[in-house]
Amino acid sequence: MDMRFAKSRVGLWLHDRRWLLVVLFLGILIPLYVFGELAEDVLMQETLSFDRPILLFLHSQSTPALDRIMLAITALGYLFGVVPLDVGIFLWFVWRRRWQDAGFWSIATGGAALLNLIAKSLFGRVRPDIWLSLSPETSFSFPSGHAMGSMALVAALIVLVWPTRWRNATILIGGLFVILVGVSRSYLGVHYPSDILAGWTASAAWVSGVSLFRINKTRARSQ
Repeated sequence: MDMRFAKSRVGLWLHDRRWLLVVLFLGILIPLYVFGELAEDVLMQETLSFDRPILLFLHSQSTPALDRIMLAITALGYLFGVVPLDVGIFLWFVWRRRWQDAGFWSIATGGAALLNLIAKSLFGRVRPDIWLSLSPETSFSFPSGHAMGSMALVAALIVLVWPTRWRNATILIGGLFVILVGVSRSYLGVHYPSDILAGWTASAAWVSGVSLFRINKTRARSQ
């Protein structure tokens, strides 16, 4: 009898926290595992087998028109898109006195930017130099700041709009934006594909972790 009661309690506990467990495994543990595998290879200065072939393939598709498109996308992926949106959304939350959302947003997006700076200094990976880039960079390569910034922005937006009717549109449009920004960085030859993948997984894990803390805090207040 006691065993059946214990199993029932465990089942209810798991059912009540099923979304937390999904976020934990899909949003944190799996991305961290992928990032760890990539980071280990970078620290050991090993060449990832898929990096060079993907870079060469993307470069083989280059045209003057596509060059202009990729330059525009990469600009939107940081200075002329992601950064203004990050600041603008934070200020909108402050103006509306949505302090919890403002705090979540600043930690999710600002924290990802800070983590990127720390990681670049820690790993010190030199950028690819297979061809002369149209948008040369001088900072370190791993992980990609554009990939981390765009993923943090979109992931944080998804967390905030999840209970609303904007969820599917945000996932679709935001996911496409994140992919295009990542592709543009490798197309321009300033990032290895592994830099992009590392940026995506690092930001996904970070924002998911911050969202778990937010969810637990909200649940505690409602009880």
